[in-house]
Amino acid sequence: MAPSNRGRRRRSSSSLSSPTATSSRTPARWPTKWWAATSRSSTTSRWRVSSTRSSGPSGWPIWTSRDGGTVALKWWLALFAFAMAAVFAASDGLTGVDPHIGSTDARAVLADLAVIPALAERPKSTDYERSSFGEAWTDGTDARGAGNGCDTRNDILDRDLRDKVFTAIDSCPRAVAAGELQSPYSGRWIVFRRGKGSGAKVQIDHIVPLAYAWSMGARRWDAVVRQRFANDPANLVAVDGEANQDKSDKQPSRWMPANAAFHCQYASQFVRVVRAYGLYLDRASYPVLRKALATC
Repeated sequence: MAPSNRGRRRRSSSSLSSPTATSSRTPARWPTKWWAATSRSSTTSRWRVSSTRSSGPSGWPIWTSRDGGTVALKWWLALFAFAMAAVFAASDGLTGVDPHIGSTDARAVLADLAVIPALAERPKSTDYERSSFGEAWTDGTDARGAGNGCDTRNDILDRDLRDKVFTAIDSCPRAVAAGELQSPYSGRWIVFRRGKGSGAKVQIDHIVPLAYAWSMGARRWDAVVRQRFANDPANLVAVDGEANQDKSDKQPSRWMPANAAFHCQYASQFVRVVRAYGLYLDRASYPVLRKALATC
């Protein structure tokens, strides 16, 4: 979701485009009832909805201004309501809880948190391997949005970046060639250009880390569910590489985003994903998540 460009110098189109790339200034695939551009008037600091756009996969943009202003958290939660992807109940112990949020009330998320089973601490795992969750970013899963001809990484880049231009690559006929990201973890603006080093600057993070999920119950899942989890857009977000490396596979009791304005969204998404997939939580993460939800 792109904030108004009023008050800042716009990048020239040539700085992000190429002769063969197609340009997109707004996410082209968000559902009509949820997608809205925002603008900020010169006389008030409140954000308002200014337009709508049709079609697309789930996603949640970052509504902040370049001068550091942040959008009201109620809008974050409204966006989160459609960002959660469907998770299908499995016979191996998953709860079958519908991950779609029917209410933007943080109390509903707190209610989910209250019924998630606790472990005294996170078990130490020596048998975790990334390959246990299948091929990284494969399009061949039953996760929401899969099977569209683009790998998961490019799907999330398309969802989360703004001012995008596109190009065709082997794993995606409409891959993001360039764009801008305001990392929700740090608040930093990053210019993304596909090429050597681009993967280090902008990375796709699993909000509930794969290694943490493995320790907290994913080891009992079958391969299909693990691969779904690893590619579920409800559990994925584009962030700056530095913040992602700092987080690593840490749980909320050991790491929360430096950008406090994102704590409500981060906690909401963490709780809903854990609840939907029937995972455990380490006991020390409960108060951290409750504190974050209190900021909603």
